[in-house]
Amino acid sequence: MNQDTIQGNWKQLSGKIKKQWGKLTDDDLKVAEGNAEYLSGRLQERYGIARDEADKQVKAFEKEIRHH
Repeated sequence: MNQDTIQGNWKQLSGKIKKQWGKLTDDDLKVAEGNAEYLSGRLQERYGIARDEADKQVKAFEKEIRHH
């Protein structure tokens, strides 16, 4: 994942992230502050999914936001 894309647009993206993954809390997003690895870890915990699946979802999200 391109950390610059995520970190540079974190405030704008946090709303989209909450919409995509509603189980994430505001605190999760504050702590993540653009860190894709942390975000994947939180998805893994909140949704009970494997690390590979969480990474895949975050990468797909990043790809989607780049094309919009």
